[in-house]
Amino acid sequence: MVATPSPSSPEAIAALSAPEALSWLRGLADTAVHAVHPESLLPGELPPPPAGRTQVVGAGKAAAAMAAALERAWQAHQPEAPLDGLVVTRYGHGIEAHEAPCERIEVLEASHPMPDGLSEEAARRMLEAVAPLGEEDLVIALISGGGSALMSLPAPGICLAEKQALNRELLRCGAPIREINTVRRHLSAIKGGRLAAAAHPAQVLTWVISDVPGDDPTLVASGPTLPDASTPADALAILERHGIAIPDAVRRHLEEADQAPSPDDQGFARDRARVLARAADALEAARVAAATSGIEVRVLGDDLEGEARELGRAQAHLALSSQAGLSRPLLLLSGGETSVTVRGDGRGGRNVEYLLGLFEALQGAPGIHALAIDTDGIDGSEDNAGALIADADWARARQQGLDPATFLSRNDAYTFFQALERLIVTGPTRTNVNDFRAILILPRTP
Repeated sequence: MVATPSPSSPEAIAALSAPEALSWLRGLADTAVHAVHPESLLPGELPPPPAGRTQVVGAGKAAAAMAAALERAWQAHQPEAPLDGLVVTRYGHGIEAHEAPCERIEVLEASHPMPDGLSEEAARRMLEAVAPLGEEDLVIALISGGGSALMSLPAPGICLAEKQALNRELLRCGAPIREINTVRRHLSAIKGGRLAAAAHPAQVLTWVISDVPGDDPTLVASGPTLPDASTPADALAILERHGIAIPDAVRRHLEEADQAPSPDDQGFARDRARVLARAADALEAARVAAATSGIEVRVLGDDLEGEARELGRAQAHLALSSQAGLSRPLLLLSGGETSVTVRGDGRGGRNVEYLLGLFEALQGAPGIHALAIDTDGIDGSEDNAGALIADADWARARQQGLDPATFLSRNDAYTFFQALERLIVTGPTRTNVNDFRAILILPRTP
């Protein structure tokens, strides 16, 4: 059920109590997530059935829901045309028992953010599935964020444990996702266009739900069906720049490996890619819903990156300066993908770390409430999507002896907001356009 914001005027928004303001923000988040769910996104026109087979492959947190939506549309419009395939999603992100399961497309589950043996098995099975296809066949690739870990087949000469170790170090040091995926592509036997190359001469149609800043489809899930403009030398430079120990086999591979399929490769001439949803779509849905009440809405960007806590602090200062002289409620929206440099042994993800940075800087400023979630329903590796803060929470935290700076030093934002009972737990949403952040600023009362 999508909770649509109900107050219909700026005056009604300004009069909201703290619990009502948080409920209103939750409704906006639901609206944003619904707008980018696969059920809302499937293209109005399916590709016409080819003369041969239609094979579905896919990977990502939205892969199961994308497969189900595709299969339902296929059954409704061209049920006699052959369709089969397999996709892989994160454990727990498959189709629930009460939902209609896929009958033609197999749904696998594997580990995220660290790949496991089933990630390797899923990638190998996809390569085997597309290898026999010919020129009259069609591949539909359903790609969403998270696919890099879920479809992980090491390049020859590299073992999965080496990829896992490098992935872990890249995540710990706070490397941007663009750099992480560059390394992944050049250590893979399936990413960086290699899955499409294995499927050629079949045509490959790629549908993407984007979780990357800038929405370049070649970067989502490390672009298994799209050509790659980066080089193995780029991947090696990233590892060296972050001071990560490079196993001999990995270094040798990156120094000697052939270039991945490049954008001028003629094998991709018939292929097509379409981005179905992105962070901007979620923000726009929230903007429209909020604007119906007559309040001012500013979208700060759909591609914000950087250290999560620092972005929180910066947006707190923006909120405080914006509140001065405010005559009607103001909503600040933003999206993108921040990073966390792990310094402690606490629990948390980038959205609660952002929110704790915001909270620390606001120091309970009256009339400012906020929310931050990951649209896939999982913030980091915990069970929450994100959290909320109300202006009164500063006093509550002090009464409980909760010091934001101490929790930030341990990267323990999850525990902080758990103590305040402000965690948002939604379960998997089966979509993923990364972070959604909203700050509601009410005019100061005289």
